[in-house]
Amino acid sequence: MKYDIAIVGGGPAGLSAAYSASKHGANVILFEKDPSFGHNVRTSGVTWIEEIEKFDITKEYYNPIKNFSFISPTNEIMISGSFNSACVLDVRRTYQYLASRAASEGSTLLVKSQVIDVQKNPQKHSSILKVNSPGGPLDVEATLVIDASGFTSFVSRRLGYVESWKRYGIGAEYECYCDSVDSQTLCLMVGQIYSEAGYAWVFPLSKNRLRIGVGIGKPNSIVDPLTKLNQIMKSRLPPLDKLGKIQPLEFHYGMIPNEGLRSNNVFDGLIMVGDTVGQANPLVLEGIRYAIEFGRLAGKVGAESLQHNSSRDSLRPYEVANKNLLERKIKSALKVQSRWLGLSDSEWDKEIEIIKELSIDEFLDFIKSDFTYIKMAKLALNHPKLMVKQLFNLVLSK
Repeated sequence: MKYDIAIVGGGPAGLSAAYSASKHGANVILFEKDPSFGHNVRTSGVTWIEEIEKFDITKEYYNPIKNFSFISPTNEIMISGSFNSACVLDVRRTYQYLASRAASEGSTLLVKSQVIDVQKNPQKHSSILKVNSPGGPLDVEATLVIDASGFTSFVSRRLGYVESWKRYGIGAEYECYCDSVDSQTLCLMVGQIYSEAGYAWVFPLSKNRLRIGVGIGKPNSIVDPLTKLNQIMKSRLPPLDKLGKIQPLEFHYGMIPNEGLRSNNVFDGLIMVGDTVGQANPLVLEGIRYAIEFGRLAGKVGAESLQHNSSRDSLRPYEVANKNLLERKIKSALKVQSRWLGLSDSEWDKEIEIIKELSIDEFLDFIKSDFTYIKMAKLALNHPKLMVKQLFNLVLSK
């Protein structure tokens, strides 16, 4: 079987790349190892309405959020907005939607199809993928491979281009029925009682359904997030004490890289996208919007590169855009995250007082890692409190 582009991984990055590459005239095949798209939810689904609607993901696919609550061991704050700015995605429906859009443009999508080996053929400027599919073993030849295999970075590691991630976050989450849910308020819980190196969360999906989870940074902590999550559920720590009956309906578990972007994003005949290359916001460990945006870019650049046998030089516009648009934001966010991971409980109580001083617009820029130099310099100059200035100056420092 011969295709222009083979995509490994059917998450938002891979599906968006398939949609875009097919739309730009490439003959595309995509392999997803799970039985269906969105079969195993590995993300809490938080993202931002303005960004996600640019990709035609409308309100039927998400629950809108306008208020943000922070809880530390002895403190609690609320930052309230006048409009819905964030949202919690119905992850499974969103992935199915992205798959349908890729299929409508002509992509061939294979589920329960696992790529078990990749070999380069330099003479033919192509790669051979060996795949176990429901129809039997397949050998697929492609000029370009887009590695959207996620945290495992399977293709890129198999070819020897990258190593496994050393720093990463692990999240464990229950999706639950609850008697009483404030569907417009997202809650983050911080401090040792919630997570030794990370945070816990309550993310609402509707008036009776929400996600309760714990994220822990590795190697900062050796604690299993599921153990911590079960302790929080059993003890009904705030804000769980106000939710009434809590009945888990699903369990989600996933890993996300936490090192910033990989130094190289493209090679001859290969593009890395999504978690494979580290396109994630370190502050709240969300990456769906980046995965869709750069998946589309990878598909477009990949389709245009075919006339040049998808050489590294022809793929470079993708890498340049990736670094220009994301690298500084992610590096700045990693500085703040490093500060947060080192806070004691008493320091967290003070830190959320700093966050409380932010306006809703300032807070959104900050938590989204929208760290433009002009915005941060203005805030650092104008904010009246020294502690707030120090936080902004941390972002600005080289």
